[in-house]
Amino acid sequence: MQNEKIYIDTSYITLGQFLKLLNIFDSGGMIKHYLQDVGVIVNDELEQRRGRKLYENDVIIVNDQTFIIHKNN
Repeated sequence: MQNEKIYIDTSYITLGQFLKLLNIFDSGGMIKHYLQDVGVIVNDELEQRRGRKLYENDVIIVNDQTFIIHKNN
């Protein structure tokens, strides 16, 4: 499985914003319910908070897809 790089312009992005950026959910409500019911893995730990801050080099696993946060220079 290949890791997908996600580039951000800010020092961090919240998990809710990150999931919206991926475009795999139709709405913010779906993201909220998905996180409550399933959650995602952030740096090898289950995470269910939309407000969790993600920083450069954080590794996020969503639906068996792995993403790595990178900061634009």
